Amino acid sequence: MLTGSVRLVNDESNSKAENALALHLIKIARLDGYLGRASDPPPGNTVMWRGLSRLTDIAPGAMVGGEFVGN
Repeated sequence: MLTGSVRLVNDESNSKAENALALHLIKIARLDGYLGRASDPPPGNTVMWRGLSRLTDIAPGAMVGGEFVGN
């Protein structure tokens, strides 16, 4: 089980009152390279699909890597 905190995308939120779902969707989109600038539209289906596929590729490696650290 992965017990530590793995940081794949920087957390730029300053207030806890932000919409948590929107925050996490942006984090997934940023795995694909979405920059989230003020002039950028919201991430579309293709960006979200690529971000989710990258996340599913990273997750097993992080779980396996977490088991070997410190032994």
